[in-house]
Amino acid sequence: MARASLLIATLFAIDKPLDLLRQVVVGRQFGVGAELDAFHAANNLPDLMRALITGGALALALIPVLADVRERHGRPALWLLFSRVANLAFTVTAVLTVAVALAAETLVAAPWGIAPGFPAERQQLVADLMRLNLVALLLFSVSGLLTSGLQANQHFFLPALAPVVYDLGQIFGALVLAPTSGLVVAGLRLPAFGLGVHGLVDGVIVGAALHLLVQLPGLARFGFRWSPAFGWRDPRLRQVLTLMLPRLLTIGAFQAMFLVQDNLASRLPAGAVTALTYGWLIMQFPETLIATALGTALLPTLSELFARRDAAAFADSVARALRLLLALALPAAVLLAVTVEPLVSSLFAFGEAGSALVAAATRGFLIGLVGHAWLEVLARAWFARLQASPPLAGRAVGFITFLGLGAALVAPLGVFGLALANSIAFTGEALILLLLLRRHYPGIVRLGRTGGRVLAGSVAAVAAAVLTSWLVPGGGLLDAAAAAAAGALVCLPFLIPELRLLASL
Repeated sequence: MARASLLIATLFAIDKPLDLLRQVVVGRQFGVGAELDAFHAANNLPDLMRALITGGALALALIPVLADVRERHGRPALWLLFSRVANLAFTVTAVLTVAVALAAETLVAAPWGIAPGFPAERQQLVADLMRLNLVALLLFSVSGLLTSGLQANQHFFLPALAPVVYDLGQIFGALVLAPTSGLVVAGLRLPAFGLGVHGLVDGVIVGAALHLLVQLPGLARFGFRWSPAFGWRDPRLRQVLTLMLPRLLTIGAFQAMFLVQDNLASRLPAGAVTALTYGWLIMQFPETLIATALGTALLPTLSELFARRDAAAFADSVARALRLLLALALPAAVLLAVTVEPLVSSLFAFGEAGSALVAAATRGFLIGLVGHAWLEVLARAWFARLQASPPLAGRAVGFITFLGLGAALVAPLGVFGLALANSIAFTGEALILLLLLRRHYPGIVRLGRTGGRVLAGSVAAVAAAVLTSWLVPGGGLLDAAAAAAAGALVCLPFLIPELRLLASL
């Protein structure tokens, strides 16, 4: 598990800088304004459909069942079930894609829709971009399932490589398809197609195709054979669908929070939607490296431990993971909160007002970094137990919390209020899942002295970062990086016992 986590984290460490590069190029071209607001708003509904049909909803329901089938009946039975699920997922995706394309304008402009606060011309742009995004969704309806099938075979390299090539496709769109004049990179002037914001969506389609193609060799390695049937009477297919239904609602509520967030943000001045998008992406940088990598590697192992009825090993693995995530996420959150504004200003050149807006959103999201990190493990622990109802209950509480707090905080606090509502909702959800899981494994919350050490290390890290910023004034990228590095070095001795846990997972 440690090797798989490090492999995934390494590829995520390549993927995230590429994603950051794309965001830098896009931010410098379009700025914090109306056109980029439309682009980000147009992504929300396709992202929701992707997550429901072939993303987290189906993956977390499918991988434990596939792992159990492989353990009991072998790989041919695994691929038969996989084919039946894939056939159904692609068919559903195609039908929904046509329906959304036909109703795009209504879905954008309705009071309950994506961006009712936008002016009419920007709403039409959102609808046009959303239709283009649906092409990428069809490709993801296949490639997302390939990721689940390969991970169920304990193969993580190609699924972790797929997001990297996806980012390369998007970078191609940002560097070549979108610009009106050729950008100079390493002394070479690139061609420019002048497609503007439409070129960004075309880059998404190119990336989705690469995401699919790069995983195909893994199918050959594990002897994949496609079956054209749906297998409606297959009890394993019904098990996947039964397990998936609560997860559909869980993921749906997650994505719906972003629809509500943009609905509220569309009523704020131009740039609010983009600021929230960038703030979320910045928070996701450490969250992905720290928690998603560990959670991805953990799910197949927890599924097998539960199948073997090894409760002690199951509880111990989850408890160690939670301690490790706390030790990494809290210092990362406070250091990034201290240094985010000069980082944003230097990287994206948004200007003083735009950088302050993005920094405010980022700090609001960072308050919930530990909660987000724990959710990566706790949700997977429940799905490894083939139980989807507890995550659904937690998400329902989180969604209701966000609705209330988001509506209450958006007027007085703006983008920070919406981000803060998100953090409170997800942290509460994580605590609910932890308390419910504790009923089955009473010793699962064994933080020991970890909490005190992590808190002390985080305080020391902030002090070192602030002192470094004061001694090396300037507020640029290098100064911010120096402050973050100083804080990390001061914090490291406090975290050595927890870092050793990674090798023992």
